[in-house]
Amino acid sequence: MENHVFAVWDFMSLIKALQRNLTCVDVPWLPNSNNFSGRLVNEIVLAEESDIDINGNPKSHFELYLESMKEIGADLSVINKFIQEIRLNKSYKKTVNQIEIPEIIKEFMDFTFEVINSNENHLIASVFTFGREDLIPDMFIEIVKKLSQEKTIEIDSLIYYLERHIEIDADKHGPMAIKMIQDLCGNDEKKWNEAIIISEKALRMRIKLWDYILQKIN
Repeated sequence: MENHVFAVWDFMSLIKALQRNLTCVDVPWLPNSNNFSGRLVNEIVLAEESDIDINGNPKSHFELYLESMKEIGADLSVINKFIQEIRLNKSYKKTVNQIEIPEIIKEFMDFTFEVINSNENHLIASVFTFGREDLIPDMFIEIVKKLSQEKTIEIDSLIYYLERHIEIDADKHGPMAIKMIQDLCGNDEKKWNEAIIISEKALRMRIKLWDYILQKIN
């Protein structure tokens, strides 16, 4: 969790990049032509950024993850320092080079921000969907099955976080994200090919991250 938390954080940057591009977050407000995808991304952001915790209090999924880390006794010092630096300098690139983070984690986040900075909505949506959102339910179901047998540590917040993602992503966010890609790519064969290539790269980056975490566990 101490390593994976950075993937939870940069996931939020992916979805906020889509919201910035597909809706209007500026003042004065102006209409955005991406009405269909804009609606979808706003609905996804609502749950990701303003869900409810185990006690019914509004919290982002990132904050829910931090609470889960704290509950099981994980070290939050590095991620807290990272967030603190982001608040101060408003720059991912500057912060990631200031904080001592494993190279694999940096590489994973660098890829995320490379895609975000491309400003190509079909690429950002593809990484968001196939590199992240579409994977979650099946993966988390297996984790919950094993964690539910755990009796030696307090993990209520973690199980709540995982079950919340299973519920939302499988039934709502996953299908919505697929529709968003369909809307953004349309009948453009070039965009569909680019979406496939970037999705495959996102999956390879994800596997590389998990392999690193597995190595640390072993």
